[in-house]
Amino acid sequence: MNILAIGAHPDDIEYGCAGTLIKYRRQGHKIYLCVVTNGAAKDAPDIRKKEQLEAARLMDAEDVFFLEHQDTEVECSRQLIMDIEDVARKVQPDFALVPYPDDTHQDHRALAQAVIPASRSIIRNVLYFEGFSSINFNPTVYVDIGDVLEYKLACLEAHKSQVMNTYVHERSIVDVARSTAHFRGIQARVKSAEAFSAMRLFINI
Repeated sequence: MNILAIGAHPDDIEYGCAGTLIKYRRQGHKIYLCVVTNGAAKDAPDIRKKEQLEAARLMDAEDVFFLEHQDTEVECSRQLIMDIEDVARKVQPDFALVPYPDDTHQDHRALAQAVIPASRSIIRNVLYFEGFSSINFNPTVYVDIGDVLEYKLACLEAHKSQVMNTYVHERSIVDVARSTAHFRGIQARVKSAEAFSAMRLFINI
């Protein structure tokens, strides 16, 4: 399979679904990343891009697409929809993993909205992943990442400029991601898990 993960900012994908991507890459599937903004609101764009490329290397991603939209100004626009469609046509993904639409960050909400029309005739399966700022997230799909959790966290650590940027006292993004993985694992009755909500999921039995 070809699996495409789309994030609004550098490190969104790593937090939400890096474990799943690593797991399926190890099984021989190809993974691709698409990052909508350059992350300039939190640090210099060249630093954010360098960190994203290092995280992609750790995941063994086939390619990373940078759409270069403005951080904090993402809109569900014709341009964004076309940009996502263009990436999807290049990748021909069997699955797309994208941010959950109910979120306190406006970029995440706008991206989730744009994926709906962008994926309608190109991407058969679309799963929403849980972001750091997701709210009212009620997962229906789980992936056991117990054997790759530390690799997921290493991908987050590659975003060195953002590790402590959580607004949570004395807790890094790695701490939060580990706790989330354990909590979702408890829900799924495994050691650690990533959780998703399906926008569209085909199950052929």
